Amino acid sequence: MIHYHGTPCGATREDVARFAKGRHMLVPFLRPEDIGTIAEVSQSFVIDSSAYTAWKQNIVIDFNEYHQFVRDWCMHPAFDFAIIDDVIDGTEADNDALIEAWPKDLEAVGAPVWHMHESLERLRRLCESFRRVCLGSSGDFATVGTDKWWRRMSEAMPYACDQAGRPISRLHGLRMLDPEVFKYLPLASADSTNAVRNSSSYARFGMYTPPNASTRMAIIAERIEAHQSAALWIAPPSDEAFQLF
Repeated sequence: MIHYHGTPCGATREDVARFAKGRHMLVPFLRPEDIGTIAEVSQSFVIDSSAYTAWKQNIVIDFNEYHQFVRDWCMHPAFDFAIIDDVIDGTEADNDALIEAWPKDLEAVGAPVWHMHESLERLRRLCESFRRVCLGSSGDFATVGTDKWWRRMSEAMPYACDQAGRPISRLHGLRMLDPEVFKYLPLASADSTNAVRNSSSYARFGMYTPPNASTRMAIIAERIEAHQSAALWIAPPSDEAFQLF
């Protein structure tokens, strides 16, 4: 499994370079200031449309500008894929229309998003049509890791996997870079801003807080990277099994 750490890092260029060196990173369209450094030092990077930020902050994204941003960077050797623009609280028709509008010259690098409030049939259709599908928490399932979230994920996995529990497409978990989440799911990759966001939370380090941002980010990231996703989806035998999560 590939662990993508979200940016911006909010640190000095030197701290960004030290943290991103040899790692896999995610760059949001609305906050691209770290991409030059990341492209030079990371193993690989993903570009995100910033749909989550737009949803939370009620921002309208110019998708044409996003497409051009992807176009500018997709030929870089470290580039992995771009998340096709989406509307998190939109309808299936809204998001299918955005997939249709994704530029033809970027078809090979785009990964669509299935939102957990959408139909399971749409998830299956996307998995059968795309090499990679992103799983996004939304609607009543917006908070990753709750009981309600796990029950919905348990409903979704049989549509994304074959009868043996093997994913029929490479699955990417949006905001799912938590070992207590991804170790139960057959994800090819996942992302979060955990390492960056919590590096300034000194309380989690106690009295022995590392002095610089790159070290704090690296410590959190390494704790995450010590874990891998499940190889297969194995459905819980009963509701009681959700207590394991």
